[in-house]
Amino acid sequence: MQFIGIIPARYASTRFPGKPLAEIGGKPMIQRVWEQAKKALDRVVVATDDKRIYDCVKGFGGEAVMTRSDHRCGTDRCLEAFNHLRFDNLGLDDLVVINIQGDEPFIQPEQIRALMACFPTEIATLVQPYSANDTLADLENPNSPKVTIAFDDEKRTVGRALLFSRSVIPYLRGIDRNEWLGRGMHYRHIGMYAYRADILGEITQLAPSPLEQAESLEQLRWLENGYTIRVAVTETRSIGIDTPEDLKKAQAFAQTLEH
Repeated sequence: MQFIGIIPARYASTRFPGKPLAEIGGKPMIQRVWEQAKKALDRVVVATDDKRIYDCVKGFGGEAVMTRSDHRCGTDRCLEAFNHLRFDNLGLDDLVVINIQGDEPFIQPEQIRALMACFPTEIATLVQPYSANDTLADLENPNSPKVTIAFDDEKRTVGRALLFSRSVIPYLRGIDRNEWLGRGMHYRHIGMYAYRADILGEITQLAPSPLEQAESLEQLRWLENGYTIRVAVTETRSIGIDTPEDLKKAQAFAQTLEH
């Protein structure tokens, strides 16, 4: 199979306009994401709706395509970008698109390779176990979706997603909530996806589903329509940037990497 990374990067953001161009350690965020992804993939393309981002990517030697500004989500933007690209002598079921979040400047190549190792499948994504370093507030944070998984074996490194929720799942009946984190049953979703190209074309045509609308999680639409989502476990903590305050933390973290 051939893998291609696509990084959706739009300029407009309610909480942080122009986020992809924010500097971290002397580089625009989008450049850091692209460089990290290139450590695992031969081809990485930025899909943007803004010429400033397009010009920035071209300026550091990256590949970029312009896409519409009215996409509902990054998955739809990935499909449009993919349709702009050309591949010789390969069918859609031989191609895998990896949707890499444009606000994850410290994504690690081994995380991308873990996704790649899930194939052949339809869709794959990453999860991370909650640990003793987390708090109950971390576990109950609705902005951090949780996942329940049917694991393949006792090593619990890869499996099949059963459900995603903003609520805490599974609910451990009869156990004090303050003890839940020590049970090793809870996993946070890391929002990076890989899709077989033909499946990407199919899921973007699906109508919003009841569970998706209730939780505002697009992956529930895919589960409700019978698609399989494989999950790979990563121990690496993701550092996503949603606000200017998050950017300050990322800038401080980048300084620790340079010393």
